[in-house]
Amino acid sequence: MNSSKNNYSSSKNLEFDNYKSLISAELELIQRVFEIRKNFVNPSDSQRLVEPILQRIYKIKSEKSDFEQKFNLT
Repeated sequence: MNSSKNNYSSSKNLEFDNYKSLISAELELIQRVFEIRKNFVNPSDSQRLVEPILQRIYKIKSEKSDFEQKFNLT
C-alpha cells in the first residue's frame, strides 16, 4: 500500500514539475516575442518570425489549462 501511495505522489510531483516547466517555457517565449518585435523595423519580418512562437505559446496555454483543471488551480 505504501508503494502505491509513493507512486501516486511521485506521479503528481512529476506532473507538477511539467506544469512548472510549461510556465517557464511560456515566459521565455513571450520574452522572445517582445525582443523580436523590438528589434525588427519591418512588421512583416517580425510577424513571420513571431507567428510560430505565438502558436507554441497558445499550445502551452492549453496544456497549462489542462494541468490547472487537474490540480484545481483555476
